[in-house]
Amino acid sequence: MKLTGAEILIECLLEQGVDTVFGYPGGAVLNIYDALYQYQDRITHYLTAHEQGAAHAADGYARSTGKTGVVIATSGPGATNLVTGIATAYMDSIPVVAITGNVSCNLLGLDSFQEVDITGITMPITKHNFIVKDVKDLADTIRRAFYIANEGRKGPVLIDIPKDVTILSAEYEKQPPIPLPKENIGFTQAELEKAAEMIQKSARPFLYTGGGVILSDAADEVAALADLLDAPVASSLMGQGGFDQTDSRYIGMLGMHGTKTASLAVGACDLFIGIGTRFSDRVVLKISAFAPQAKILQIDIDPAEVNKNIKVDHTLIGDIRETLEKLNRMLKKQTHAAWMEQVAGWQKEFPLRQIGKTETDVTPQYVLETLDRLTDGNAVIATEVGQNQMWAAQFYKNRRPHSFISSGGLGTMGYGLGAAIGAQVGNPDKTVVNIAGDGSFHMNLNELVTLSKYQIPVIELVFNNHVLGMVRQWQRLFYGKRFSQTTLDRPTDYLKLAEAFGIRGFRITQKDQVENVLQQALAEKGPVLIDCVIDKDINVLPMVPAGAPVGEPILDITIDD
Repeated sequence: MKLTGAEILIECLLEQGVDTVFGYPGGAVLNIYDALYQYQDRITHYLTAHEQGAAHAADGYARSTGKTGVVIATSGPGATNLVTGIATAYMDSIPVVAITGNVSCNLLGLDSFQEVDITGITMPITKHNFIVKDVKDLADTIRRAFYIANEGRKGPVLIDIPKDVTILSAEYEKQPPIPLPKENIGFTQAELEKAAEMIQKSARPFLYTGGGVILSDAADEVAALADLLDAPVASSLMGQGGFDQTDSRYIGMLGMHGTKTASLAVGACDLFIGIGTRFSDRVVLKISAFAPQAKILQIDIDPAEVNKNIKVDHTLIGDIRETLEKLNRMLKKQTHAAWMEQVAGWQKEFPLRQIGKTETDVTPQYVLETLDRLTDGNAVIATEVGQNQMWAAQFYKNRRPHSFISSGGLGTMGYGLGAAIGAQVGNPDKTVVNIAGDGSFHMNLNELVTLSKYQIPVIELVFNNHVLGMVRQWQRLFYGKRFSQTTLDRPTDYLKLAEAFGIRGFRITQKDQVENVLQQALAEKGPVLIDCVIDKDINVLPMVPAGAPVGEPILDITIDD
């Protein structure tokens, strides 16, 4: 049958199982939005306050559901407002399809009104991007975009569609999605046997999980491997929830703000197994001092990550779940009682602990541990970037994959609220809480109107310390306490702000208010904003200075001013 380009776009989205999109209309996408109006009984569109919020919502939707997120924006500034969101998804390997409008083909390259070369701009931050200049190519391009976003190492794809392509017509025939490879394995049997031999010979194995565990839905296989190895397990920021953090084997994050136990264990282990991780600088820190006694086995889907940041002894390249299924079948059950006892001793000696200046002071640890208890660890936690992000990873026990939504690689302040919107839309039966700092919150508070408009029951929990806390912490340690432009002291009254947006607001100023406020917020049926006032000098600890050995974290920061 013959359809317009705009109708073909919507039909192809339906082919891919898309029932939810986020976006913001404009002149170049008017025909697409007209088609969305016609299909509104089959595809729900969420209008955000800003295109960046829409991009983060599509990203949060993808992370929390395992589906592909979809965002739509108009040409020019609408398209460029997606760039930070696309880059965020790219750095963390999140499958998002971004659809932008552009001026008609005959106006391209003429500096026309709201024209921008969005494919050129986003080339470094997408797996692939397209500009469709012939309506007959549109359907196949959309199908390829969804395939590319999900094949191998996942990531964002952009499709730029000039306005005349959405008007013109072409023949359309419905097709099923392009099937993904049934098996994604790039290693030989001999390489698999070598990995199994390394594991069986190890006396002090260390298991480290990254975001690839979640993207490949390999949490069960990781749990089985940990049981077979009888090994301690640490995770990256992106790996939160890839291993049940209530399990006695879990010893926390590894890296700049990881636990002392994890840093000691990586220094003492004889085999370091990195699964679905790219060994980022925030984890490895001083390369020459990383896992000095260990052989390193890396399991990852992307060969480009092998030996990129750290030299490894052996690799298995393939889908994490498929690889671990094969590996686990080859392994015999091991027992490392002395090793696990040593690790348990470190855990008792070096617990994560925050202490306020007085007994009534509110600490993030107390707030987040109370939230964890009240939600039984079943909430989806989104975060902004900064101290709030690290506290959320340290003190809320993530038990399952797709439950911790955070910008890892790019570190995008302003990410969390949009992402929480997407996560709640994708998981309407779950409690979704966005953990924010007041600095990040001021970057995206306009999306409160999206919560209010659709009555999306996200809890926005703002740790309000009136400073840019993480930057201030660095200034205290490394810049002679010259707190340049990190003292905010903004006069925003969050309760009045919540009221202005039509949202229920609460304030916490003392420890004895925490449980009652959280209980009330969790009982609300609509969106909630919590202004949680904390001291400006509560720091994220442990902390390993950049370039220092991961085994030498700072455990205490003296506050004398």
